[in-house]
Amino acid sequence: MKPAEFNEIIRSRQSIFPKDYTGEKVDDAIVRQMLENATWAPSHKLTEPWRFIVFSGEGLKTLADFQSECYKRATLASGNFDEKKYEGLKTKPLESSHIIAVGMKRDAKKGLPEWEELGAVFCAIENIYLTATAYGVGCYLSTGGIVPFKEAKVFFDLGEEDQLLGFIHVGVPKKNLHHNRKRKPVEEKMIWIS
Repeated sequence: MKPAEFNEIIRSRQSIFPKDYTGEKVDDAIVRQMLENATWAPSHKLTEPWRFIVFSGEGLKTLADFQSECYKRATLASGNFDEKKYEGLKTKPLESSHIIAVGMKRDAKKGLPEWEELGAVFCAIENIYLTATAYGVGCYLSTGGIVPFKEAKVFFDLGEEDQLLGFIHVGVPKKNLHHNRKRKPVEEKMIWIS
């Protein structure tokens, strides 16, 4: 690959939301490649703290049912239940071809600070995004919904010290979705000392 092609993949990477998916199924082999590439993210002391659970087909309904009921139980008790949010959690997963639950499994020895393991998982997520971009697949990391709920951890095989970090929605994007993406000049965010 030429450096210009690599630069273009990075600059083309974007979040593509489920409302912008065609409804077609993404090939499972592409999703597997996304996760294989995720595992090549940097990981201090090779703890490889990322964990992925992939939902597709009827599995999407399983996820939708679980997260909507988990949200309902947790928020009814606190008085923060929102019917619209509940309905969204029950229906939105069905708009995606696949959803990847992303967790951080804490190193049992705790030989690293938690922020290093979190950083490793987010590097893995970026590898997922870049792979999706290379294959022309849309994806979007959602960090809302039941992500902060302790009650959700067991369903995703996560322990007390672990964290559920989000859900990557995957789908075939509708054409011509390149938004007018801009970044401020790097000089505004960089100090170079020679």
